[in-house]
Amino acid sequence: MYAIGIDIGTTSICGVVVDTESGAVVKSCTEASNAFIPSEQPWEKIQDTERIIALALEILESLLEYPAAVIGLTGQMHGIVYVNEDGKSVSPLYTWQDERGNQPYGDTTYASYMGSFAGYGNVTDFYNKVNGIRPKEAAAHCTIMDYLGMVLCGTKVPKIHTTNAASLGCFDLLTKVFYYEVHAEICDSYDLIGFYKGIPVSVAIGDNQASVFSTLTNEEDILLNVGTGSQVSIISNCIKEEGNIETRPYFEGKYLIVGAALCGGRAYSLLKEFYQKILSAAGLVDVDIYALMEGLLVFADIDNGGLKVDTRFAGTRKEPELFGQINGITVNNFNPANITRGFLQGMMTELYDMYVKMGEKRLNLVGSGNGIRKNKTLIQIAEKQFGGQLKIPVHMEEAAYGAALYGAVASGIFENSRQAQALTQYKI
Repeated sequence: MYAIGIDIGTTSICGVVVDTESGAVVKSCTEASNAFIPSEQPWEKIQDTERIIALALEILESLLEYPAAVIGLTGQMHGIVYVNEDGKSVSPLYTWQDERGNQPYGDTTYASYMGSFAGYGNVTDFYNKVNGIRPKEAAAHCTIMDYLGMVLCGTKVPKIHTTNAASLGCFDLLTKVFYYEVHAEICDSYDLIGFYKGIPVSVAIGDNQASVFSTLTNEEDILLNVGTGSQVSIISNCIKEEGNIETRPYFEGKYLIVGAALCGGRAYSLLKEFYQKILSAAGLVDVDIYALMEGLLVFADIDNGGLKVDTRFAGTRKEPELFGQINGITVNNFNPANITRGFLQGMMTELYDMYVKMGEKRLNLVGSGNGIRKNKTLIQIAEKQFGGQLKIPVHMEEAAYGAALYGAVASGIFENSRQAQALTQYKI
Protein backbone atom coordinates (compact mmCIF):
# COMPACT_ATOMS: atom_id res chain seq x y z
CA MET A 1 0.00 0.00 0.00
CA TYR A 2 1.25 3.50 -0.83
CA ALA A 3 0.72 7.02 0.53
CA ILE A 4 1.56 10.15 -1.46
CA GLY A 5 2.75 13.37 0.15
CA ILE A 6 2.92 16.74 -1.64
CA ASP A 7 4.89 19.65 -0.17
CA ILE A 8 4.56 23.13 -1.72
CA GLY A 9 7.73 24.87 -0.58
CA THR A 10 8.86 28.45 -1.08
CA THR A 11 11.13 27.71 -4.04
CA SER A 12 10.24 24.14 -5.01
CA ILE A 13 7.48 21.55 -4.90
CA CYS A 14 8.19 18.03 -3.69
CA GLY A 15 6.19 14.85 -3.98
CA VAL A 16 6.92 11.42 -2.52
CA VAL A 17 5.41 7.96 -2.60
CA VAL A 18 5.82 6.13 0.72
CA ASP A 19 5.51 2.37 1.08
CA THR A 20 3.30 2.08 4.18
CA GLU A 21 4.75 -1.32 5.05
CA SER A 22 8.48 -0.62 4.86
CA GLY A 23 8.53 3.17 5.17
CA ALA A 24 10.70 3.42 2.06
CA VAL A 25 10.33 6.32 -0.34
CA VAL A 26 9.76 4.42 -3.58
CA LYS A 27 9.55 7.54 -5.72
CA SER A 28 10.42 11.18 -5.18
CA CYS A 29 10.05 14.19 -7.45
CA THR A 30 11.17 17.75 -6.72
CA GLU A 31 10.84 20.64 -9.15
CA ALA A 32 11.79 24.30 -8.82
CA SER A 33 8.61 26.34 -8.93
CA ASN A 34 10.14 29.60 -10.25
CA ALA A 35 6.91 31.22 -9.15
CA PHE A 36 7.98 34.59 -7.71
CA ILE A 37 6.38 37.58 -9.42
CA PRO A 38 8.51 40.75 -9.72
CA SER A 39 7.11 43.70 -7.78
CA GLU A 40 7.73 47.43 -7.68
CA GLN A 41 7.46 47.27 -3.89
CA PRO A 42 10.62 45.86 -2.26
CA TRP A 43 8.57 44.55 0.69
CA GLU A 44 6.11 42.64 -1.49
CA LYS A 45 6.81 38.91 -1.95
CA ILE A 46 4.18 37.26 -4.13
CA GLN A 47 4.05 34.12 -6.28
CA ASP A 48 2.04 32.87 -9.25
CA THR A 49 -0.75 30.74 -7.77
CA GLU A 50 -1.74 29.01 -10.99
CA ARG A 51 1.86 28.15 -11.86
CA ILE A 52 2.30 26.52 -8.45
CA ILE A 53 -0.92 24.52 -8.70
CA ALA A 54 -0.18 23.39 -12.25
CA LEU A 55 3.26 22.11 -11.22
CA ALA A 56 1.86 20.39 -8.12
CA LEU A 57 -0.73 18.60 -10.26
CA GLU A 58 1.96 17.58 -12.75
CA ILE A 59 4.07 16.09 -9.95
CA LEU A 60 1.06 14.33 -8.45
CA GLU A 61 0.15 12.74 -11.76
CA SER A 62 3.70 11.43 -12.13
CA LEU A 63 3.41 9.76 -8.71
CA LEU A 64 0.09 8.11 -9.43
CA GLU A 65 1.84 5.33 -11.35
CA TYR A 66 1.74 3.77 -7.88
CA PRO A 67 -1.74 2.77 -6.61
CA ALA A 68 -2.00 5.35 -3.85
CA ALA A 69 -4.36 4.78 -0.92
CA VAL A 70 -4.22 8.45 0.19
CA ILE A 71 -2.82 11.83 -0.81
CA GLY A 72 -1.44 14.05 1.98
CA LEU A 73 -0.75 17.77 1.57
CA THR A 74 1.53 20.31 3.22
CA GLY A 75 3.44 23.42 2.29
CA GLN A 76 4.67 26.90 3.14
CA MET A 77 2.72 28.32 6.06
CA HIS A 78 1.47 31.84 6.82
CA GLY A 79 0.89 32.98 3.22
CA ILE A 80 -2.56 33.32 1.64
CA VAL A 81 -4.43 32.94 -1.62
CA TYR A 82 -7.85 34.54 -2.16
CA VAL A 83 -10.63 32.38 -3.59
CA ASN A 84 -14.05 33.33 -4.95
CA GLU A 85 -17.45 31.79 -4.18
CA ASP A 86 -16.74 28.98 -6.65
CA GLY A 87 -13.52 28.07 -4.87
CA LYS A 88 -11.28 29.43 -7.62
CA SER A 89 -8.19 31.53 -6.94
CA VAL A 90 -8.45 35.24 -7.70
CA SER A 91 -5.04 36.41 -6.51
CA PRO A 92 -1.36 35.62 -6.39
CA LEU A 93 0.03 33.83 -3.35
CA TYR A 94 1.08 36.40 -0.76
CA THR A 95 3.97 34.46 0.79
CA TRP A 96 5.28 34.22 4.34
CA GLN A 97 8.17 36.47 3.29
CA ASP A 98 5.86 39.38 2.44
CA GLU A 99 6.60 42.39 4.63
CA ARG A 100 3.56 44.62 4.09
CA GLY A 101 2.67 43.99 7.73
CA ASN A 102 5.73 46.00 8.76
CA GLN A 103 4.49 49.11 6.94
CA PRO A 104 3.35 52.06 9.11
CA TYR A 105 -0.23 52.04 10.33
CA GLY A 106 -1.12 55.02 12.51
CA ASP A 107 1.55 55.25 15.19
CA THR A 108 2.51 51.57 14.82
CA THR A 109 2.57 48.93 12.07
CA TYR A 110 -0.14 46.72 10.60
CA ALA A 111 1.37 43.65 12.26
CA SER A 112 1.71 45.27 15.68
CA TYR A 113 -1.82 46.65 15.48
CA MET A 114 -3.07 43.12 14.82
CA GLY A 115 -0.91 41.64 17.57
CA SER A 116 0.72 39.41 14.99
CA PHE A 117 3.60 39.32 12.51
CA ALA A 118 4.34 40.44 8.97
CA GLY A 119 3.88 37.59 6.51
CA TYR A 120 1.02 36.07 8.51
CA GLY A 121 -2.01 35.79 6.24
CA ASN A 122 -4.53 37.72 8.32
CA VAL A 123 -2.10 40.63 8.68
CA THR A 124 -1.62 40.57 4.92
CA ASP A 125 -5.39 40.51 4.41
CA PHE A 126 -5.89 43.41 6.85
CA TYR A 127 -3.34 45.51 4.93
CA ASN A 128 -5.00 44.63 1.63
CA LYS A 129 -8.44 45.47 3.01
CA VAL A 130 -7.36 48.83 4.45
CA ASN A 131 -5.56 49.80 1.23
CA GLY A 132 -8.34 48.65 -1.10
CA ILE A 133 -6.34 45.93 -2.83
CA ARG A 134 -8.23 42.89 -1.59
CA PRO A 135 -9.78 41.32 -4.74
CA LYS A 136 -13.45 42.28 -5.10
CA GLU A 137 -14.38 38.68 -5.96
CA ALA A 138 -12.67 37.30 -2.85
CA ALA A 139 -15.00 35.22 -0.69
CA ALA A 140 -12.29 33.64 1.49
CA HIS A 141 -8.55 33.19 1.89
CA CYS A 142 -6.44 30.17 2.76
CA THR A 143 -2.93 28.75 2.44
CA ILE A 144 -1.64 27.53 -0.92
CA MET A 145 -1.83 23.88 0.18
CA ASP A 146 -5.39 24.36 1.36
CA TYR A 147 -6.16 25.70 -2.09
CA LEU A 148 -4.51 22.67 -3.73
CA GLY A 149 -6.86 20.50 -1.67
CA MET A 150 -9.82 22.52 -2.96
CA VAL A 151 -8.65 22.04 -6.54
CA LEU A 152 -8.18 18.30 -6.09
CA CYS A 153 -11.52 17.73 -4.39
CA GLY A 154 -13.60 20.37 -6.15
CA THR A 155 -14.69 22.10 -2.93
CA LYS A 156 -15.78 25.74 -2.70
CA VAL A 157 -15.00 26.56 0.93
CA PRO A 158 -11.51 26.12 2.42
CA LYS A 159 -11.12 23.40 5.04
CA ILE A 160 -8.19 24.47 7.20
CA HIS A 161 -6.40 22.36 9.78
CA THR A 162 -5.46 24.18 12.98
CA THR A 163 -1.76 23.83 12.09
CA ASN A 164 -2.39 26.10 9.11
CA ALA A 165 -5.09 28.21 10.75
CA ALA A 166 -2.74 29.34 13.52
CA SER A 167 -0.10 30.24 10.92
CA LEU A 168 -2.43 32.93 9.56
CA GLY A 169 -2.36 34.75 12.89
CA CYS A 170 -5.18 36.04 15.12
CA PHE A 171 -6.03 32.48 16.18
CA ASP A 172 -6.81 31.39 19.73
CA LEU A 173 -4.91 28.22 20.56
CA LEU A 174 -7.24 27.23 23.39
CA THR A 175 -10.63 27.80 21.74
CA LYS A 176 -9.26 27.02 18.26
CA VAL A 177 -11.16 29.88 16.65
CA PHE A 178 -10.09 33.05 14.84
CA TYR A 179 -10.58 36.47 16.37
CA TYR A 180 -10.47 37.83 12.83
CA GLU A 181 -12.95 37.30 10.02
CA VAL A 182 -11.98 34.11 8.19
CA HIS A 183 -14.50 32.21 6.06
CA ALA A 184 -13.38 28.60 6.35
CA GLU A 185 -14.12 25.29 8.03
CA ILE A 186 -11.60 24.62 10.81
CA CYS A 187 -10.64 21.07 11.82
CA ASP A 188 -8.33 19.80 14.54
CA SER A 189 -8.08 16.06 13.98
CA TYR A 190 -6.86 13.58 11.39
CA ASP A 191 -9.35 14.47 8.69
CA LEU A 192 -10.08 14.29 4.97
CA ILE A 193 -11.14 16.98 2.48
CA GLY A 194 -12.61 14.67 -0.11
CA PHE A 195 -11.44 12.50 -2.99
CA TYR A 196 -9.34 12.89 -6.11
CA LYS A 197 -9.92 10.22 -8.74
CA GLY A 198 -11.36 8.07 -5.97
CA ILE A 199 -8.31 8.53 -3.72
CA PRO A 200 -8.86 10.07 -0.25
CA VAL A 201 -7.20 13.48 0.16
CA SER A 202 -6.32 14.49 3.72
CA VAL A 203 -6.64 18.05 4.95
CA ALA A 204 -3.42 20.02 4.45
CA ILE A 205 -1.15 20.52 7.46
CA GLY A 206 1.61 23.05 8.14
CA ASP A 207 5.03 22.14 6.81
CA ASN A 208 6.66 22.70 10.21
CA GLN A 209 4.28 20.24 11.86
CA ALA A 210 4.58 17.82 8.93
CA SER A 211 8.37 17.80 9.24
CA VAL A 212 8.15 17.26 12.99
CA PHE A 213 5.60 14.47 12.55
CA SER A 214 7.94 12.53 10.27
CA THR A 215 11.19 13.17 12.14
CA LEU A 216 10.61 13.75 15.86
CA THR A 217 9.25 10.35 16.81
CA ASN A 218 10.64 10.68 20.36
CA GLU A 219 8.92 13.63 21.99
CA GLU A 220 11.88 14.06 24.36
CA ASP A 221 14.17 15.16 21.52
CA ILE A 222 14.82 18.53 19.87
CA LEU A 223 14.29 19.13 16.14
CA LEU A 224 16.68 21.45 14.33
CA ASN A 225 15.64 22.35 10.80
CA VAL A 226 17.93 24.44 8.63
CA GLY A 227 16.74 25.38 5.17
CA THR A 228 15.91 28.78 3.66
CA GLY A 229 14.76 29.69 7.14
CA SER A 230 15.51 27.65 10.24
CA GLN A 231 13.64 26.48 13.32
CA VAL A 232 14.22 24.82 16.65
CA SER A 233 11.16 22.85 17.77
CA ILE A 234 10.05 20.79 20.74
CA ILE A 235 6.74 19.09 21.52
CA SER A 236 5.07 20.20 24.75
CA ASN A 237 1.85 20.01 26.72
CA CYS A 238 2.06 23.73 27.53
CA ILE A 239 1.62 27.01 25.68
CA LYS A 240 4.70 29.23 25.81
CA GLU A 241 5.21 32.75 24.48
CA GLU A 242 8.61 34.25 25.23
CA GLY A 243 10.49 36.66 23.00
CA ASN A 244 10.60 35.14 19.54
CA ILE A 245 9.27 31.81 20.83
CA GLU A 246 5.80 30.90 19.65
CA THR A 247 3.41 28.05 20.29
CA ARG A 248 1.79 26.32 17.36
CA PRO A 249 -0.91 23.63 17.36
CA TYR A 250 0.37 20.11 16.98
CA PHE A 251 -1.62 16.88 16.99
CA GLU A 252 -3.63 15.04 19.62
CA GLY A 253 -3.98 18.08 21.88
CA LYS A 254 -0.26 18.81 22.09
CA TYR A 255 1.66 21.92 21.12
CA LEU A 256 4.73 22.63 19.06
CA ILE A 257 7.04 25.19 20.66
CA VAL A 258 9.00 26.86 17.88
CA GLY A 259 11.80 29.34 17.61
CA ALA A 260 12.03 30.48 14.00
CA ALA A 261 15.03 32.31 12.57
CA LEU A 262 13.95 34.39 9.60
CA CYS A 263 17.34 34.28 7.91
CA GLY A 264 18.44 30.78 8.92
CA GLY A 265 20.19 28.93 6.12
CA ARG A 266 19.81 31.98 3.94
CA ALA A 267 22.65 33.54 5.95
CA TYR A 268 25.03 30.94 4.56
CA SER A 269 23.66 31.61 1.08
CA LEU A 270 24.37 35.32 1.53
CA LEU A 271 27.98 34.51 2.37
CA LYS A 272 28.17 32.22 -0.65
CA GLU A 273 26.92 35.07 -2.89
CA PHE A 274 29.50 37.39 -1.33
CA TYR A 275 32.34 35.00 -2.23
CA GLN A 276 30.85 34.44 -5.66
CA LYS A 277 30.92 38.16 -6.48
CA ILE A 278 34.58 38.37 -5.48
CA LEU A 279 35.52 35.39 -7.66
CA SER A 280 33.44 36.70 -10.57
CA ALA A 281 35.25 40.02 -10.35
CA ALA A 282 38.49 38.05 -10.66
CA GLY A 283 37.14 36.27 -13.74
CA LEU A 284 36.49 32.95 -11.98
CA VAL A 285 32.94 31.94 -12.81
CA ASP A 286 32.89 28.12 -12.84
CA VAL A 287 33.63 27.59 -9.16
CA ASP A 288 31.66 25.41 -6.75
CA ILE A 289 31.37 28.02 -4.02
CA TYR A 290 29.85 25.73 -1.40
CA ALA A 291 32.69 23.24 -1.90
CA LEU A 292 35.15 26.10 -1.55
CA MET A 293 33.50 27.17 1.70
CA GLU A 294 33.62 23.61 3.01
CA GLY A 295 37.33 23.52 2.23
CA LEU A 296 37.86 26.79 4.11
CA LEU A 297 36.32 25.32 7.27
CA VAL A 298 39.30 22.99 7.66
CA PHE A 299 41.49 26.03 8.41
CA ALA A 300 39.10 27.78 10.81
CA ASP A 301 39.88 28.15 14.50
CA ILE A 302 37.60 26.04 16.68
CA ASP A 303 36.15 29.22 18.26
CA ASN A 304 36.46 31.26 15.07
CA GLY A 305 39.44 32.99 16.72
CA GLY A 306 37.03 35.00 18.88
CA LEU A 307 35.24 36.38 15.83
CA LYS A 308 31.46 36.36 16.36
CA VAL A 309 28.75 36.61 13.73
CA ASP A 310 25.15 37.56 14.51
CA THR A 311 23.20 36.12 11.55
CA ARG A 312 19.89 37.89 12.21
CA PHE A 313 20.25 39.65 8.86
CA ALA A 314 16.48 39.67 8.32
CA GLY A 315 15.72 40.74 11.89
CA THR A 316 13.26 38.70 13.96
CA ARG A 317 9.48 38.54 13.88
CA LYS A 318 9.20 40.75 16.97
CA GLU A 319 12.15 42.98 16.08
CA PRO A 320 12.22 43.29 12.27
CA GLU A 321 14.49 46.33 12.58
CA LEU A 322 17.43 44.26 13.90
CA PHE A 323 20.58 43.93 11.82
CA GLY A 324 23.20 41.21 11.70
CA GLN A 325 26.72 41.93 12.91
CA ILE A 326 30.29 40.67 12.75
CA ASN A 327 32.12 41.45 15.98
CA GLY A 328 35.46 40.74 17.63
CA ILE A 329 37.54 41.24 14.49
CA THR A 330 41.29 41.31 15.10
CA VAL A 331 44.34 41.23 12.88
CA ASN A 332 44.75 37.56 13.78
CA ASN A 333 41.25 36.20 13.19
CA PHE A 334 40.03 38.16 10.19
CA ASN A 335 40.17 35.55 7.44
CA PRO A 336 37.64 33.72 5.22
CA ALA A 337 37.90 30.49 7.22
CA ASN A 338 36.88 32.07 10.52
CA ILE A 339 34.17 34.14 8.88
CA THR A 340 32.72 31.04 7.22
CA ARG A 341 32.68 29.08 10.46
CA GLY A 342 31.41 32.16 12.27
CA PHE A 343 28.34 32.25 10.04
CA LEU A 344 27.55 28.62 10.90
CA GLN A 345 28.10 29.27 14.60
CA GLY A 346 25.88 32.35 14.43
CA MET A 347 23.07 30.39 12.79
CA MET A 348 23.18 27.76 15.52
CA THR A 349 23.58 30.22 18.37
CA GLU A 350 20.39 31.98 17.35
CA LEU A 351 18.51 28.66 17.50
CA TYR A 352 20.09 27.68 20.81
CA ASP A 353 19.20 30.99 22.45
CA MET A 354 15.57 30.45 21.47
CA TYR A 355 15.67 26.86 22.76
CA VAL A 356 16.89 28.07 26.17
CA LYS A 357 13.92 30.45 26.39
CA MET A 358 11.56 27.52 25.91
CA GLY A 359 12.42 26.43 29.45
CA GLU A 360 12.13 22.68 28.83
CA LYS A 361 15.20 20.45 28.89
CA ARG A 362 15.45 17.88 26.11
CA LEU A 363 17.91 15.04 25.59
CA ASN A 364 19.07 14.58 22.00
CA LEU A 365 18.86 16.17 18.60
CA VAL A 366 17.17 15.35 15.34
CA GLY A 367 18.29 17.30 12.28
CA SER A 368 16.44 18.03 9.07
CA GLY A 369 16.76 20.27 6.03
CA ASN A 370 19.58 20.55 3.52
CA GLY A 371 21.49 22.97 5.73
CA ILE A 372 21.97 20.15 8.25
CA ARG A 373 22.32 17.28 5.82
CA LYS A 374 24.98 18.91 3.66
CA ASN A 375 27.22 20.47 6.30
CA LYS A 376 29.10 18.25 8.75
CA THR A 377 30.59 21.26 10.49
CA LEU A 378 27.13 22.60 11.27
CA ILE A 379 26.24 19.23 12.81
CA GLN A 380 29.37 19.35 14.99
CA ILE A 381 28.57 22.90 16.09
CA ALA A 382 24.98 21.88 16.91
CA GLU A 383 26.08 18.90 19.01
CA LYS A 384 28.55 21.03 20.96
CA GLN A 385 26.08 23.88 21.42
CA PHE A 386 23.11 21.76 22.53
CA GLY A 387 25.10 19.01 24.24
CA GLY A 388 23.43 16.04 22.56
CA GLN A 389 23.92 13.60 19.71
CA LEU A 390 22.29 14.51 16.42
CA LYS A 391 20.59 11.95 14.20
CA ILE A 392 19.09 12.48 10.76
CA PRO A 393 16.09 10.71 9.20
CA VAL A 394 16.87 8.41 6.30
CA HIS A 395 14.13 10.03 4.24
CA MET A 396 15.15 13.44 2.92
CA GLU A 397 11.76 14.93 2.05
CA GLU A 398 10.68 15.54 5.65
CA ALA A 399 7.57 17.66 5.08
CA ALA A 400 6.22 15.61 2.15
CA TYR A 401 6.92 12.39 4.08
CA GLY A 402 5.10 13.82 7.09
CA ALA A 403 2.10 14.73 4.95
CA ALA A 404 1.99 11.17 3.64
CA LEU A 405 2.11 9.76 7.19
CA TYR A 406 -0.59 12.15 8.38
CA GLY A 407 -2.75 11.14 5.41
CA ALA A 408 -2.18 7.47 6.24
CA VAL A 409 -3.63 8.05 9.71
CA ALA A 410 -6.48 10.24 8.44
CA SER A 411 -7.53 7.63 5.89
CA GLY A 412 -7.37 4.74 8.35
CA ILE A 413 -4.31 2.96 6.96
CA PHE A 414 -2.92 3.28 10.48
CA GLU A 415 -4.97 3.33 13.65
CA ASN A 416 -2.85 6.02 15.29
CA SER A 417 0.18 8.26 14.89
CA ARG A 418 2.53 5.86 16.71
CA GLN A 419 1.98 3.19 14.08
CA ALA A 420 2.63 5.69 11.28
CA GLN A 421 5.75 7.20 12.88
CA ALA A 422 7.21 3.72 13.39
CA LEU A 423 8.10 3.86 9.68
CA THR A 424 10.69 6.59 10.32
CA GLN A 425 14.30 5.40 10.35
CA TYR A 426 17.42 7.38 11.27
CA LYS A 427 21.07 7.52 10.36
CA ILE A 428 23.66 8.84 12.83
